[in-house]
Amino acid sequence: MQGESTSYDFLIVGGGTAGSVLASRLSEDPDLRVCLVEAGGAVTDPDAADPLMWPLLQGRAYDWQYQTLPQPGTAGRMHAWPRGRALGGSSLLNAMAHVRGHPDDFDRWGQPGWGFADLFPYFLKSEHWTGPPSPWHATGGPVYLRQALPSHPLVAAYRRAAEGLGHSPLADHNGARLAGPTANTLTIKEGRRQSTADAYLAPAVLARPNLTLRAGAAVAALDFQGRRCLGLTLADGARLAGGQVVLAAGAIGSPLLLLRAGIGPAGELEALGIPVRADLPGVGRNLQDHLLSGGNLYRARRPLPPSRWQHSESLLYLPHGRGPAPGLALACVVVPVVTDCFQAPPPGEAWTLMFGFTHPESRGSLRLASADPRVPPLIDPRYLAEEADREAYLAALDAAQAVGASPALADWNGGELLPGPGCRTRSERLAFLERAAYTHHHPVGTCRMGSDAEAVVDAALALRGFEGLSVVDASVFPSITTGPVNAAIIALAERAADLLAGRPPLAPFVPADRIT
Repeated sequence: MQGESTSYDFLIVGGGTAGSVLASRLSEDPDLRVCLVEAGGAVTDPDAADPLMWPLLQGRAYDWQYQTLPQPGTAGRMHAWPRGRALGGSSLLNAMAHVRGHPDDFDRWGQPGWGFADLFPYFLKSEHWTGPPSPWHATGGPVYLRQALPSHPLVAAYRRAAEGLGHSPLADHNGARLAGPTANTLTIKEGRRQSTADAYLAPAVLARPNLTLRAGAAVAALDFQGRRCLGLTLADGARLAGGQVVLAAGAIGSPLLLLRAGIGPAGELEALGIPVRADLPGVGRNLQDHLLSGGNLYRARRPLPPSRWQHSESLLYLPHGRGPAPGLALACVVVPVVTDCFQAPPPGEAWTLMFGFTHPESRGSLRLASADPRVPPLIDPRYLAEEADREAYLAALDAAQAVGASPALADWNGGELLPGPGCRTRSERLAFLERAAYTHHHPVGTCRMGSDAEAVVDAALALRGFEGLSVVDASVFPSITTGPVNAAIIALAERAADLLAGRPPLAPFVPADRIT
């Protein structure tokens, strides 16, 4: 490949969720030449397609296997941050829950074209809903959505417990209301995980003559002439020219490519001997992630049958804090889930109420440790650095224990194992939370969109101060959404494809019964 040079209208770096959407939608126009560059490839591991195997996929060949710095807020622990290194990206590793988020999540971004009403038609465009007809849903899109019904008997009791505590049930998470108990909406089709690559890069799409897939292709450098990005140099020496280069490598991969190209905080780059192309201090900053716990654990009073879905069949969002979006999240999991600080009973003998909070105030960073791309980056989410986050986490634990102690779960509750009856004072509960915390796998924000000095991309998702280079993935989120972020990334990429192709975006609208 040394010396090879090929030209395209669009070069897309990263075949994960955003990249799969972009490659599919841009190549619908036969006059556009599109190249999708992915460091991994298609995954043939049968476990990746089995919805019940998702907790065991970390650390395999299609995981980037990132790790955080030690976190003072979580007892000095380093956290594994799995990220997909394959077509489909992290949608190959996630728990398949599809939650758009709350309208306020998007409206408070304050970015023209990216409010909830702007994105709602793209949520509809992306989906094939298999539930009852609803103005909040559509059919015919590539993402196959079904609810985890019928529910596991433990999960059905959990939902009754939430109702007994005064939380009104929902039809689903993506309708007129977000807070309350309901069955999870999952990206499972015919009993198998549907990754975004499965949804958007079907064989017929990959066979398009104007779409080229470069799998197993690591990007060595972004190529520039002045402030215009001309293309890419791959690790094998091949050079790809593009009228537009689109970074869709995720909240870790996209800022890393910019930093290695000399675009980022000048002082940090100079300290590593990287020539500064542009002092853009927001690159790698504003890192946000959701925390969950492993967890509020209960001994099963009777044997637990296995889940027929993916172990975690129901998310419960609860009000907390001052904003309109739910502030707390609970999940009923029919297997024991603990961190490395605790020992889990065998499956079938215990169940878990995982809990967390949805809008962390702590902000972290992503930095280079070396100019050598083989050296892992420095990932510092600053978990629980803010007092408001610790208070929200305590409130989430309280909410989980209230549900767990409900009479509706009495037939399943053989006694609380974690944190246990001896954990009562605030200091004891915070110490437990530090050891029980782990990532919900939702990193966002490291190439934030905006118009201020810290913003990395503008509202058109173009890199500020440059031509021919855009970023389209979770890194551009100014703030994190209420739930799992994959659904929002899909909608963002759907709208971005129209912007990049010069097509007029779909008209904004929402149904009359707006979410509360």
